[in-house]
This record gives sequence, C-alpha cells and structure tokens, in this order.
Amino acid sequence: MRFRLLQGDIAEQSADALVNAAGTSLRMGSGVAGALRRAAGNELNEEAVSKGPIDLGSVAVTDAYALNAEYVIHAAAMPHYGDGRATAESIRNATENALVAADEIGCRSLVIPALGCGVAGFDLERGARIIGETIADYDPSSLADVSVIAYSDSEFETVRAATVGFRDE
Repeated sequence: MRFRLLQGDIAEQSADALVNAAGTSLRMGSGVAGALRRAAGNELNEEAVSKGPIDLGSVAVTDAYALNAEYVIHAAAMPHYGDGRATAESIRNATENALVAADEIGCRSLVIPALGCGVAGFDLERGARIIGETIADYDPSSLADVSVIAYSDSEFETVRAATVGFRDE
C-alpha cells in the first residue's frame, strides 16, 4: 500500500473515500468537518447525524454527495465538541477503524486528515506519528493508496517530519 502526504483542502481531494475528523455526535461543525459539509452540501451533515452518536474511536460511513469521492468515513477521534479532548488511544482507534471501514467497502484510495489534532486539542506532531504508525502497520485487503493531508504549510511540515520512515517519500 502506498502511503504519502498531501497538502491542501480535504474537500478538494479526489479519492474513493475521504475521512472526516469527527466528534462522537457526528455533527459536522468546523475544521475538516466544516470544509467537507460546505463542499458536499447539508445532506452530508444530515446523514452523518442520523448515524450518531457513535463510540469514541469508532467510525460511520456516509455517501460523499457533491465531493469527488464515493464515501465519507466519519472517524470519531474526539468526544462531542466541548466534552473533552482526543487521546492517543482514540486517534489510533479512529485511524485503524477508518482503514478497516475503507477496506470493507472496497476502497482503493483514502485521504485522511490529522485526526484529533485540530479543535480536539491533541499535539499535532504526536498525533501525526500515531496516525503514521497505524497506517504503516495496517495490512490492507483493497486499499492501495492512503494519503494523509495537511492544510497549512506549517501543519504540512510538522506532519512530514513526524511521518518520516512510515510513508513513501
């Protein structure tokens, strides 16, 4: 499986599935969730909320609507907004469960953000390392291309440094 790093807006990416950095309620507010909701349309938020709440570290799969993807995998690396922060365990579980879900629905490509590292408050360098380790350790059945995406220049550099040795250069 190819593992690489991208920079840009996740809502502008093309893949079989895009991963949403979700809270357990699956309500799509700000950050990655807000970008995906704005680009896909409110139907994405409505479907996501109808599948929640989910347990911390779990995922739910929805249609991608107007996004250039088939699915959105909502990975709950943090509790509902305001109810706590992401943890190393929740980031690891959400990442692994997103990979498993993508495989189960037959995805070949996946784009995943730094789960739990935005509004959820987890340290970006530590979180990116956990995500990188989890992807590198994963044995896919259908996934052939997994990309971690960073939005800003500084985020990209932090994620790049934290995932050296895990991803394809």
